[in-house]
Amino acid sequence: MGTNSLIVVHEDDEPLVAAASAQLQQLEQRWSRFLPDSEISVLNRANGAPVIVSPDTFAVVAAAVDGCSQTNGLFDPTVYDAMIAIGYDNSFETLADRPAIVDPATTHYQPTPGVADILLDPALHAVTLPPGVRLDLGGIGKGTAADLVAAMLIARGARGAAVSVGGDIRVVGESPTRSGWNFSGPAIRAMLPTIDDGEICTSTTTRRRWQHGPAEAHHLIDPRTGRPSKNRLESVTILAATAQQAEVLTKAAMVAGDDAPALIEAFGVRAAFSWATDPELAPV
Repeated sequence: MGTNSLIVVHEDDEPLVAAASAQLQQLEQRWSRFLPDSEISVLNRANGAPVIVSPDTFAVVAAAVDGCSQTNGLFDPTVYDAMIAIGYDNSFETLADRPAIVDPATTHYQPTPGVADILLDPALHAVTLPPGVRLDLGGIGKGTAADLVAAMLIARGARGAAVSVGGDIRVVGESPTRSGWNFSGPAIRAMLPTIDDGEICTSTTTRRRWQHGPAEAHHLIDPRTGRPSKNRLESVTILAATAQQAEVLTKAAMVAGDDAPALIEAFGVRAAFSWATDPELAPV
């Protein structure tokens, strides 16, 4: 998924860790837009035809559609073409080592198409994308993967587990210290020093930046414009029941900017925000 992962199992159990690693690799093979044979890539090439996908893929696409509706489009999985337009056409580690491939002065930006016309058939696990609509699960896939792997570990007998996929961290069950799972970072500790079952997710515009013409771009797209979001909010950390929910809400909050606290309050989750002190330093 273009990121690092960390799996902690209590007590140490190498077969369980190996199973978790294999599950993560399988989910990447299904969901990565950078792999031409992934289920998402096949779906994106279907040009309006229905595609039968695995149950996990159907569930994450359905959750992405639901997340878009719940956030009034602030989170939107149909940002694929907007990502390509700003040069994010390959795994992130390859972007820093090459010159800018697009010129913002000549790039045609437009709002993302949204999810309204996506058809879901739960009986067949079939997804139909309208022509011209393509999905990027980068805003929900990592959190969903953390949830699925953590659930698998508990189901197979782990007393407790922590799964971090790109910083989206799901914990469940007994911690090694038996006093709750501890998290580093002032934003997290300000909300809750320890947690027994839940998720911590952070989104920020200060990372995953690359050269976009004469300026820098970042990966958080504002669906209303098709451009990287631009506001005073530099990062948000959310504590929620699941990694999937927390990841969706962090993306929506980063786009909402000044309206982010009200948005998060409406969902009844806890959050910590970091704001740029100088408007000139806000994300481009």
